[in-house]
Amino acid sequence: MTDATSTPSATSDTRQLGEFVARHIGPDESSVARMLAAVGHESLESLMSAAVPGGIRSAAALELPDALDEEATARALRALAAQNHPAEAMIGLGYHATITPPVIRRNVLEDPSWYTAYTPYQPEISQGRLEALLNFQTVVADLTGLPTANASLLDEGTAAAEAMTLVRRAQRNATGPFVVDADALPQTIDVIRTRAEAMGIEVVVADLDAGLPDGELSGVLVQYPGASGSVRDPRPVIDAVHERGGLAVVAADILALTLLEAPGTFGADVVVGSSQRFGVPLFYGGPHAGFMSVAAGLERHLPGRLVGVSVDAEGRPAYRLALQTREQHIRRDKATSNICTAQVLLAVVASMYAVYHGPEGLRRIARRTHDHASRIAASLRAGGVQVVNDTWFDTLTVAVPGRAAEVVSAARTVGLHLRLVDADHVGVSTSERTSHSTVSAVLRAFGVAADDGADRSGLPEDLHRTTEFLTHEVFNSHRSETQMLRYLAKLSNRDYALDRGMIPLGSCTMKLNATTEMEPVSLPGFADLHPFAPAQDAAGYRELVDDLEGWLAEVTGYDKVSVQPNAGSQGELAGLLAIRGYHHGNGDTGRNICLIPSSAHGTNAASAVMAGMKVVVVKAADDGSVDLDDLRAKCDQHAETLAAIMVTYPSTHGAYEDTITDLCKIVHDHGGQVYVDGANLNALLGFARPGEFGGDVSHLNLHKTFCIPHGGGGPGVGPVAVRAHLAPYLPSHGWHPEEQKRAGIGPISAAPYGSAGILPITWAYIRMMGAEGLTRATAVAVLSANYIASRLGEHFPVLYRGHGDLVAHECILDLRPLTKASGVSVDDVAKRLVDYGFHAPTMSFPVAGTLMVEPTESEDLAEIDRFCDAMIAIRGEIARVEAGEWTPEDSPLRHAPHTARALVGEWDRSYSREVGVFPQGIDPDKYWPPVGRIDQAYGDRNLVCACPPPEAFAQD
Repeated sequence: MTDATSTPSATSDTRQLGEFVARHIGPDESSVARMLAAVGHESLESLMSAAVPGGIRSAAALELPDALDEEATARALRALAAQNHPAEAMIGLGYHATITPPVIRRNVLEDPSWYTAYTPYQPEISQGRLEALLNFQTVVADLTGLPTANASLLDEGTAAAEAMTLVRRAQRNATGPFVVDADALPQTIDVIRTRAEAMGIEVVVADLDAGLPDGELSGVLVQYPGASGSVRDPRPVIDAVHERGGLAVVAADILALTLLEAPGTFGADVVVGSSQRFGVPLFYGGPHAGFMSVAAGLERHLPGRLVGVSVDAEGRPAYRLALQTREQHIRRDKATSNICTAQVLLAVVASMYAVYHGPEGLRRIARRTHDHASRIAASLRAGGVQVVNDTWFDTLTVAVPGRAAEVVSAARTVGLHLRLVDADHVGVSTSERTSHSTVSAVLRAFGVAADDGADRSGLPEDLHRTTEFLTHEVFNSHRSETQMLRYLAKLSNRDYALDRGMIPLGSCTMKLNATTEMEPVSLPGFADLHPFAPAQDAAGYRELVDDLEGWLAEVTGYDKVSVQPNAGSQGELAGLLAIRGYHHGNGDTGRNICLIPSSAHGTNAASAVMAGMKVVVVKAADDGSVDLDDLRAKCDQHAETLAAIMVTYPSTHGAYEDTITDLCKIVHDHGGQVYVDGANLNALLGFARPGEFGGDVSHLNLHKTFCIPHGGGGPGVGPVAVRAHLAPYLPSHGWHPEEQKRAGIGPISAAPYGSAGILPITWAYIRMMGAEGLTRATAVAVLSANYIASRLGEHFPVLYRGHGDLVAHECILDLRPLTKASGVSVDDVAKRLVDYGFHAPTMSFPVAGTLMVEPTESEDLAEIDRFCDAMIAIRGEIARVEAGEWTPEDSPLRHAPHTARALVGEWDRSYSREVGVFPQGIDPDKYWPPVGRIDQAYGDRNLVCACPPPEAFAQD
């Protein structure tokens, strides 16, 4: 262990810290020295002493295990994985064993061109993953029978909870309860209850076979098929809720929908579910891509992202994110949801699974899955064992009075995980992986023999699917592995990810996702375990989670951590619910005001609303810091009702503010709690701990500071860390392997440990970096940002600086004066950077007309200088516009990005082709965007959110 009494230091060079640290941190010793000279400091320690206010500096170094090398870390993770015993998962409840086609596993799930990409906010350089997501939306829309599906949600439980809030938004005057099928997945019921309690929505769980409850209602959720396995006709419930003015939500099994009629044909308004069984590993509960589709007229109420079809500057079809004005970054507290991180990588896997198998292949898998369940049911009945449900797709509830535990134990000894329903009942769910030998083993566990006689179908005849699905060419054209491989490569080649170059996004921390961190995710011990497997079969995960929660508590200065939240947005919600629970526990039920600085992330305001709080905005001072006078005034005004403040530190403006401890004291003195948003923890790690300088709770973005890759917009993990007084209010879960964590405020995510399958990435990162490596990484990230601010400051003013006149790990470049003088917009600069081979920085956040740049510690000096050179060259192009040599409309900036089409045909622009396409000379490795600048407004005016017909691309 490191010495906990020593002073944190960033002076050790990377050679002393280990080979992995040197590989993770881009600038070597000579580069660090050059960068320090440029910013006027003699050492990293000198820089950090000047940048980080002394009042928040930790007195002690991080106490973490000594760093391991890559090979030792890989061995340690293999040993942890070996402690897990996945068996063959037949527990069901929304999680099913599946087969990830190797061509998809290797070329999507394990390919950095897919997993290191960022959210497709720059659509011109994201056409590959946008097409993959449009495929996903088409799969969901076709199978559910509704016209519009979103580009994924976090899991089935949270998708169902989002459907409940959609129902309330769509019916503004609705006051009745939301009714939930008693045969819904139990974790889904619990997630809905957690959300509903905070938002003041009444939830009634009812046996829908007995009809809907009397009185008013806003909507109903019916499970299709049910958790028991029963396949009930949803039409009577849908008709009944419509007659009473409500909306009908169906939670459906996506594989069952290849054989069962689509809920949309029955009049369902919303359909939700999980795409996990379409080739996404179990991952001990996640990450998995949830889904939602809606009827016509509900599109603008959809939560999450929505991919649509638009046109580029030359009229060619192009993909983009549609209807973004409903999202949290624009609508803030009035957004459709707080969802920021989706599950893009997993949605891509699921969509490609459908492309790979096609409609007939999916039907074959579903029929085989169903036939195995039918054979088990027939054999059990022939052996005198009662199967409770008379209908089924893949799940049976079996009555074995007093013998349930014995049967489950017998199954476990032969390598099967069945579900212990209660003392008298066992659940059995078949899957794509079920084989004839599996069926025989199940029957032996029940003590019966296989019956070779005829077995009947468990699907009601009047629910057999008659509507077509996946008729689009893309799902019927890639049957050989050669075709599939080339399709995946074609799409990934259209995108810009970290495998191509720097993604300098402020607030997003696009750093190295090392291969050694990524490889363990695919180990069977981590990938193939069901989240409700017996605790004794998940010992490796338990140790990994214990380690990780302890290390995260150490580096943040908090007392307790939960890794259940499966996105930063869900971590925010969990933290606010902990604050709410604490106040209510103290009898302060009136404390419902959440103060949020005007510069805060949009998710903050949306999360506060979801936690049942009212948002009050606190002004920013001229230097970008929180205006303490306005804060005091707001605290005085709401002294009796103040619940919390949500503040990002370092600030969203990219500066260490001197006043953070004063801010914490002011809020505490007025009875509130301090929520420190962990988005910028990469600027604090090893130097300051939020739990020490005044924070009561933080969420941590493991997909930012702790190296889980962004995956094109997900997966992410957002653990919540709290001081001891809030620990009793951390997320609980009815199926948690630790009994003491089953009762509490309820679950935030469908699985007890959220996206457990990607936690080995962060475990490996911390284990290989060690305390000193993490500390140096922070210092180099801050150095890199200040180096960029120094190089670019004379060309683009740096909007805010903090303590010591330094920025933190990111800086904001102010383009507004240049826009006013030249007419060149921040969009023009962002698109022109594509021609120079870069992804643009964050645009117009937190200040309109600016670029927020974050280089991270992973980019070496050559790449940072390449970016600076590009920005300086673009400034020179703006100068030519200012001088009148080019008009803004006919400049290379306005026509950017330039596609390969610019090399041929007529040319009537006032600049040469070479200036347009090769602004820094001919580059044989140049990235060519597949489309020109996309017309954003056109796509919203002409909303198309499914695969367009091939004829749309005929001109290509």
